[in-house]
Amino acid sequence: MPQANSISTAVETTFGISTTIVGAVLTVLTLAVIVGGITSISKVSSVVVPGMAAFYILAGLLCIVINYENIPHGLYLILMMAFDPSAVEGGVVGTITVSVMNAVRFGVARGCFSNEAGLGSAAIAHAAADPKSPVQQGLYGIFEVFADTIVICTLTALTIICSGVDITFGHKVGSELITAAFSTMFGQKFASVFVALALMLFAFTTILGWSLYGSRCVQYLFGLKVSKIYQVLFIIVVVIGAVASLDVVWDIADTFNGLMAIPNFIALFALSGVVAKLTKEYFFDKDKLKK
Repeated sequence: MPQANSISTAVETTFGISTTIVGAVLTVLTLAVIVGGITSISKVSSVVVPGMAAFYILAGLLCIVINYENIPHGLYLILMMAFDPSAVEGGVVGTITVSVMNAVRFGVARGCFSNEAGLGSAAIAHAAADPKSPVQQGLYGIFEVFADTIVICTLTALTIICSGVDITFGHKVGSELITAAFSTMFGQKFASVFVALALMLFAFTTILGWSLYGSRCVQYLFGLKVSKIYQVLFIIVVVIGAVASLDVVWDIADTFNGLMAIPNFIALFALSGVVAKLTKEYFFDKDKLKK
């Protein structure tokens, strides 16, 4: 739902097309791909994601390089705002417990949307791979989180800050900030279209990925026939997400992500001994070191 909502909002803002029409088109495209199963999903994602990611990274790096003199100040701003005494003062003046709980809640919730770490969903995709060792595949999973959260998010933050756009809280939100940053280099029209297209493609491939995850889980629990019914329900939810209120969409998504993370954390703790054993064998096995 959040991805469908992001796509419809971006298209409406940039191209003036109503969310209803976007939802209908998105439904047709999603249905066309997921009917083909994991092969179609992987083919579309393998072409769309790397290409769009490369363009996005290059555009961000170009903005940073051209404004390289602002990099030290940008890093300073990130650290200063993170540890700003006024932020602590705001928590004290208000209700400390509520402030901390909200900070943790939104931080964890957005972190989950950034990299899905801890939700257990990515394991479904990793399970389809054929690595030499589960530890090796696990390292790919760790790299995904690092590349997404540390590299891409830091790149985005530095692009925004180094561009000199107003980052006052509440002045601009979401994709508006990165659009404003790119517009300082490439012009408003190009930046708006570029960010809208990037957001659409990234969000669309995420929708395809989640359809696969859900189908696999339903198939495991109830069988192949019921998974077909799930796909129909999934399409309906995509339409609802495209036209629903942003607040409602995020509240629903945060709630279900939390419900998904709880049993996964229990399983992770239960399997921690196995993970430690396999990791130790992978890195310290003498026969492997000789090879």
